[in-house]
Amino acid sequence: MQAWQVHENGEPSEVMRLAEVERPAPADGQVLLRVRAANINFPDALLCRGEYQVRPPLPFTPGVEICGETEDGRRVIANPALPYGGFAEYAVADARALLPAPGTLDDAEAAALHIGYQTGWFGLHRRARLEAGETLLVHAAAGGVGSAAVQLGKAAGATVIGVVGGADKAAVAHELGCDVVVDRRSQDVIAAVKEATGGRGADVVYDPVGGAAYAQSAKVVAFEGRIVVVGFASGSVPSPALNHALVKNYSILGLHWGLYNTKNPKLILHCHEQLTELAARGAIKPLVSERVPLGQAAAAVQRVADGLTTGRVAVLMENGAAA
Repeated sequence: MQAWQVHENGEPSEVMRLAEVERPAPADGQVLLRVRAANINFPDALLCRGEYQVRPPLPFTPGVEICGETEDGRRVIANPALPYGGFAEYAVADARALLPAPGTLDDAEAAALHIGYQTGWFGLHRRARLEAGETLLVHAAAGGVGSAAVQLGKAAGATVIGVVGGADKAAVAHELGCDVVVDRRSQDVIAAVKEATGGRGADVVYDPVGGAAYAQSAKVVAFEGRIVVVGFASGSVPSPALNHALVKNYSILGLHWGLYNTKNPKLILHCHEQLTELAARGAIKPLVSERVPLGQAAAAVQRVADGLTTGRVAVLMENGAAA
């Protein structure tokens, strides 16, 4: 079969190599899946660079989110078990963690319904307890993680402010349903958010960026607001001033979605049921901006790493999985 492999750490376009390899053999409790579509996530770039919290042994195949097919023909969503990731014709996954792929979504959309949307659901509902009528601010609103949060916020009845970088991404954020869009490249984010909220600020801030975005979040969060820290796509991990949180009376909430797989896996299934229902009635639909063949995966991962994409980029198998 064909699979992309990383033999040394570095930039995805430089270290990912397409090769003919043996199909992976599932271990106890695992299943072999024929990959139908693999969604590209920022952690795939971090894996290539050796900067992710999990460091699989070299060589490994990146790709942490797929829509696949079991040997008995079931269409499922899965997180492949590294080192046998999803940028290949076959992958392996934990049999207990397979989720049914919604029939209302195609393979690329189904692959994209997992990590970003689960993270959004847990962040907004489990951690921040977002309520209808509240104001939600989403950083990187046109990206894969941000676009999911925008849709989930709208589905929950919130007013959504999206922060983006550039006119093209601003157009995408409007299409996603943002009530207000702030272009950080041409606008003062803090002033724009305060103007949009009548000076009150945002009840919930969803931050997958860190760095300067977090500093803005602390200045625009409302009284009794909640900042959900999801990740650090900027590459800069902020150091919150706890005295500021005290005097302004807001909460800083961390979210590591992967912990629920071990701490409370039943919630993962419950979340998936909620997401499937939302997808069935059209309240959410993953934004897949690009669908590329397996041979273009390395270049696509690099574009995601460089922040040049909107929504999700999916890698599709062209002619099924070869032997």
